[in-house]
Amino acid sequence: MTLPAPAPVSSTGRIFFGINAASAWLGLAVSLVLTVFAVYPNTETVTTIVGFNQPGLAGLPGRVFDYMGYFTQLSNLVVAIVMTLLWRNSARTSRLFAVLRLDSLIMITVTGLVFAIVLAPNADLVGWQYVSNSLLHYITPPLTVLVFILFGPRGMVRPRNVLPALILPVAWIGFALVRGAVIGAYPYGFIDVAVHGYGTVMVNIAGIFVLGVLIGLLFCGIEALMRRASSRH
Repeated sequence: MTLPAPAPVSSTGRIFFGINAASAWLGLAVSLVLTVFAVYPNTETVTTIVGFNQPGLAGLPGRVFDYMGYFTQLSNLVVAIVMTLLWRNSARTSRLFAVLRLDSLIMITVTGLVFAIVLAPNADLVGWQYVSNSLLHYITPPLTVLVFILFGPRGMVRPRNVLPALILPVAWIGFALVRGAVIGAYPYGFIDVAVHGYGTVMVNIAGIFVLGVLIGLLFCGIEALMRRASSRH
């Protein structure tokens, strides 16, 4: 299914699509390098949180798999891919891409908010972790929102795409819970079933799901306002 062609994007907008993509890719790359080479030893003390891997090559698969299992990495990856595609061609009309565009906005916003409110107070960072953490949690999330507000492209973000855009985050939650049940460890404390039990974790997940819906609708509202404003010019 295709959508009407979005409004043309200026050359400045295309530049910012590229900057947005570069920010997400760089954050992922720095974080991956630190993970692969185990530059900073794991300081986690809760045994039911992922991160307990052997040093050196023996622990490399576990470290990389843990890295890939964080919602932060997934949300930044979606942003990186979507913004790269928009940088290459902003006149995309497929329904799937429109869903992914909204996906990128919802997921990176949840990442930024959850980290700032829930995870940041307990974050124990050193050295280059400040660089990767800043890119992944403090720079890319607001930059992605700002680029959307200023440059769109208009016409992609619609209310009917909100629920489809939540399929990917829900799939991640399912993966994290299944993997956690197998290995006895979870990527984040608020979904740590071993500590909180399924009841509390499901309440936490429901709250985040509702947050995702509200954020999606908020972006739809912003989109409508920006389209109305642009039609006056």
